[in-house]
Amino acid sequence: MLPRQFRLKKKSAFTATYKVKNSSHKGGVTLFAGKKKNIPDIPTKVGFVVSKKTHKRAVKRNRLKRLMRESYRQLLKENNLEKAELFVSLIFVGGENALDKNFTEIKKIVKDLLAGIKC
Repeated sequence: MLPRQFRLKKKSAFTATYKVKNSSHKGGVTLFAGKKKNIPDIPTKVGFVVSKKTHKRAVKRNRLKRLMRESYRQLLKENNLEKAELFVSLIFVGGENALDKNFTEIKKIVKDLLAGIKC
């Protein structure tokens, strides 16, 4: 599980991140990046979302969220986040095309999205 200090929880934080309109998409996963950091010491907060429109079953939605969360956690542990540390918040939104992918594919997609964030 992702440590508490890295979790994006409040609805207002999600809304503020979406309003920045800095996004990229790959393999059924969309990454929304929030504002750039003024203070480099604060950790980047991350949220993971899979809509009910993506799949009716909560089991499928939660599995995709767990895969994305674990991919990010491993990249964080390896210090392989690239440009992600420049932003206050990030949101990963899982889509229908990502539901059938396995962990290695999701991890590669998450890594590619983090590398390709527009600064």
